[in-house]
Amino acid sequence: MNETDRIAPVVDFRKELSGLFDLSGKVVYMPGGYGGIGEACAWALAMHGAKIVFAGRSREKAETMARGLTKEGFEASGIAVDVTSVQEIRRSVDRVVETYGGLDILINCTGLQIEQPMLEVTEEAFDSVYEVNLKGSMFLAQAAARHMIDTKRQGRILHFLSVRAQLGIRGRGYSAYCSTKGGQVMMIKQHAMELAPHGINVNGVAPTFVYTEQIRHVMENPEFRKYLYERIPLGRIADPKDVVGAVMFFASPAAGFVTGQVLYVDGGITCSQ
Repeated sequence: MNETDRIAPVVDFRKELSGLFDLSGKVVYMPGGYGGIGEACAWALAMHGAKIVFAGRSREKAETMARGLTKEGFEASGIAVDVTSVQEIRRSVDRVVETYGGLDILINCTGLQIEQPMLEVTEEAFDSVYEVNLKGSMFLAQAAARHMIDTKRQGRILHFLSVRAQLGIRGRGYSAYCSTKGGQVMMIKQHAMELAPHGINVNGVAPTFVYTEQIRHVMENPEFRKYLYERIPLGRIADPKDVVGAVMFFASPAAGFVTGQVLYVDGGITCSQ
């Protein structure tokens, strides 16, 4: 027997690998999650055992999304939250914890874009985008992390970003959006460092265009569709399930040794420009 044989642990791979994506009993809070991508992710999370709490400005939309899951036998609920209010953020997280006894996974799906050319950006518009994209992310993460630490849960915090966190865009007024999404990248890295001692992982998912009802109108334009397909090395835009795979990975035990990372679900755009 050599030295390696003597110190190598005996691993039951059948047992260890069988639960890599098991989320049984995990409580997932999804502010901004009642859009098309959020809905797809919520279904996947619920199918793997998680309890889902949707939230957004519209309580009605959040509750409607939750009913879609509960009708199929999953556990879900919907609440209202305005992520431009730190007090509302904290109250919403408190409510999740009071309802389900804890919080394991925050998936921050919130985001705002107000398009204005750089020379015409208004303070009001810039502040609005900042308050949702960066400030809201900061205090959602803070509120979630506080509960995770208090209950000694090795939780997950996941933020939705965009390829615009890394790439500017020609001919469009994306100053506020790109700068706030880029700021989220560094926020994720810093939060990952501060929360690592508590066993909390912090990561991001950054898609390019994803085919949902929200972009159907632009995808029905043949010229725009051709332009997009030519830019993306894989020759198509993302399907919601492409994003679901990344979210499931980060939310699950499979990503237990991954923190401070951003996964670009972009068909290769960010490595080609």
